Amino acid sequence: MRVAVFSTKSYDKTYLDSANAGQHQLVYLEPRLDSTTAFAAEGAQAVCVFVNDILDAEVIAILAKQRVQLITLRCAGFNHVDLEAAKLHGITVARVPEYSPHSVAEHAVALMLTLNRKIHRASARVREANFSLDGLLGFDMHGKTVGVIGTGKIGQCVAKIMSGFGCRVLAFDPYPNQQCIEAGASYVTLQTLLSSSDIVSLHCPLTPETHHLIDEKAIKQMRAGVMLINISRGAVIDTRAIIRGLKSGVIGSLGLDVYEEEENLFFRDLSNTVIHDDVFARLLTFPNVVITGHQAFFTDEALAEIASTTIANISAYELSGSVVHPVSVERLV
Repeated sequence: MRVAVFSTKSYDKTYLDSANAGQHQLVYLEPRLDSTTAFAAEGAQAVCVFVNDILDAEVIAILAKQRVQLITLRCAGFNHVDLEAAKLHGITVARVPEYSPHSVAEHAVALMLTLNRKIHRASARVREANFSLDGLLGFDMHGKTVGVIGTGKIGQCVAKIMSGFGCRVLAFDPYPNQQCIEAGASYVTLQTLLSSSDIVSLHCPLTPETHHLIDEKAIKQMRAGVMLINISRGAVIDTRAIIRGLKSGVIGSLGLDVYEEEENLFFRDLSNTVIHDDVFARLLTFPNVVITGHQAFFTDEALAEIASTTIANISAYELSGSVVHPVSVERLV
């Protein structure tokens, strides 16, 4: 099949070429997919897209006119795809349901440790020959309570890691995970988790139910000085409410790998430009905030698995008209 691969970086080409082994014609395109770039899919039977590509009804209609039959996501989330429009136009949607949950879970823990022990600030000081310890005081993770919201594969890994640190682990998920329970996690209500946790780590998908799950009301239920980690989807938290929580001191530290409006920022080098997003710029002013650019997935193992599963979806569609890991409208119910 001829596949237009949008939002391509050098590492995408390396891993996809390796997994593809010449099976399909992959056309690599640097721009992200939106209504202004969709024309580049002309002549392709499939498009391969990432988390910040836009696949709304307008874009899908354009793809349909170009006879695109398959949208294959090289990610797990599909909230950026209008599945109703895809169904209407008879376009199949596939995804990578899991790649390396360890990569994302370990990044969450890295953010926790960085914020707790002020590694980001300490490193900058030492480079300036400032070896003072003032302002770098942390706490023992052992014995603290960690609340894990969303206990799928990634949340499960986080629960196990934090149990290994000697933490008390609380969990919230509509569908309890037996492996989390076996790792020592206790399922509680969301309110109990928020009011009891020293650290709250988010690992849930973005759905209508989880949009702004952490809002003004949720913040008021948290312990003063709580550490909040979000590596799920940006819109799971209300960023403006989080800023107010940081200013009041209720949120003692914040670690983000995702952001509500990240599609205009992440995966690009903007070092020579002015950041026009005032909300994001405000976050960067806090010394107790650490932000990474959606890199939690970025390990050798994860990229290899993403590429392998993506090619498997394409090959299966070419052979049978169905994919290994489909996404359907019914998943929204």
